[in-house]
Amino acid sequence: MPAISREDVAHLAQLAHLEMSDTELEKMTGELGVIVDAIKSVSEAAGNDVPATSHPLPLVNVMREDVVGQTLTQEEALQNAPDAEDGRFKVPAILEGE
Repeated sequence: MPAISREDVAHLAQLAHLEMSDTELEKMTGELGVIVDAIKSVSEAAGNDVPATSHPLPLVNVMREDVVGQTLTQEEALQNAPDAEDGRFKVPAILEGE
């Protein structure tokens, strides 16, 4: 029995609101079948003693101390701004009515 049937592909296409011709359904059935078989072979390769993982290497967050460093004053930050108003950057409005 194939890993995925033509009817499965047609159902998935309907769920995704995709119109597919008979030729496209046949082609996609073959392509998805290859993908499902590849996933199945990988699943079979992992034994019970191999834990499931999402990454081949362990992930760790590298954090640094949150230390306040040298910062710009408000005037320094705004000195090269094309336009400023009331100590803030002024940008063109992008929404009507606001």
